[in-house]
Amino acid sequence: MNRVPTMIKTTNMENYTRGFSSNIGAILAAAGGAVGLGNIWRFPYMLGQNGGGAFLLVYVFFVILIGVPLMMTEFIIGRRAQSNVVGAYRKLSHGNKGWITLGIFGIVAAFLIYAFYSVVAGWTLNYIVLSCRGHLSGKEPEAITQLFQSFTQDSFWPLLYQGLFLILTGSVIVMGVQKGIEKVSKILMPILFILLILMSVRSLTLGAGAKEGLAFLFNPDFSKLTGSSILAALGQSFFSLSIGMGAMVTYGSYIRKEDKLFNTSLWIAGCDSLVAILAGIVIFPAVFAFGMNPASGPELVYIVLPNVFNSMPAGTLFAIIFFLLLGIAALTSTISLLEILVAFGVEEFHWKRGVASFFSTLLVFLIGAFCNLSFGPLKDATLFGKTIFDLFDLITASYLMPIGALLMTIFLGWFFPKVEVKDELSNSGTLKVKAFELYYFILRFVSPIALLIIIISGIIG
Repeated sequence: MNRVPTMIKTTNMENYTRGFSSNIGAILAAAGGAVGLGNIWRFPYMLGQNGGGAFLLVYVFFVILIGVPLMMTEFIIGRRAQSNVVGAYRKLSHGNKGWITLGIFGIVAAFLIYAFYSVVAGWTLNYIVLSCRGHLSGKEPEAITQLFQSFTQDSFWPLLYQGLFLILTGSVIVMGVQKGIEKVSKILMPILFILLILMSVRSLTLGAGAKEGLAFLFNPDFSKLTGSSILAALGQSFFSLSIGMGAMVTYGSYIRKEDKLFNTSLWIAGCDSLVAILAGIVIFPAVFAFGMNPASGPELVYIVLPNVFNSMPAGTLFAIIFFLLLGIAALTSTISLLEILVAFGVEEFHWKRGVASFFSTLLVFLIGAFCNLSFGPLKDATLFGKTIFDLFDLITASYLMPIGALLMTIFLGWFFPKVEVKDELSNSGTLKVKAFELYYFILRFVSPIALLIIIISGIIG
């Protein structure tokens, strides 16, 4: 079988090279796509609400058992086809229109996620500005809460910051895969880890309460682990790695043919989990040191932590650092979301990269504005009891992503030839794939069952 060359020119007049230039570039870019607000914003409050260390152990177990195989699956599809998520299923299914729908699932999921995710990403820009101007310091807890609520309910400033974040993301994408995504990821991901380590060191020096926070994070108390906690850990392991929306299929199409997909997947999952754990080290010692509630929920980052920073020496400086790293995590994720849409426009409609980026960004802003305003003027505009923001979140997290991932496992595990799956994992037979049968068993049986559990829980929950 003829191998598809890694470097391909697009069919439009704009020449840009398909593919990452190095394995480290691929790892950092894909890890950046996986690492996001879910690691630093969502993971800590979920861990806080589900018993701490026991939840962490279950989460890591599911990342290894389910997350890594699913990521490998997306990489196999992307690299084998050397195409965007829709083109990949068209090529590998030989034009079967039923499977092409699976690629469209990914495009729709990415678009809707980007629409509401950019709202929260815009909040991080606002909090960076507030921290730099000292507007969070010296305020009572009630004032911090009022500040957050008044901002999110406003009709202008949230839209402005959302638009600025979308423009920032688009400016990276228009530079291309190597000069934009890869180059920026090589800069931002090390900065993210440096800032996380710096914040972790500061958090660990906050006295006796810090030890209590670490114990909460790392000493598992399985008596606090419930069925819903296990289910939450399963869902978090799936969503944390950005599975089921086409990001890893798209990035997989940029991975070089000589790179080892299993090792690459392990590195990415390891980076993603490490960021989540470091975020816990940053947050929980500080929360316990100042007597805050570790199970505060989504407001943990935007309400509880500003109060924590106000209680510590040099709190303004550390607030700036924290919200900066939060912004970086959000940016690396929005880059991967926009790239899904842009790659689709460039390869399916032969648009220039700049044109695809502009129209994708504009459309996301127009639809995302409704998500933004659902905290204010449109808060009473509900469907099935959900605001527009919550509805987008529900549709993508409970339906599009897990259903898309389930169909993906069926496609590669039951429809696509097994010999070709092994050929791609073994780099055309040049590598030994000792655990291939185990991976293939997980692909065909374990992952579909886990995804069905997530889907059913979303329906009945």
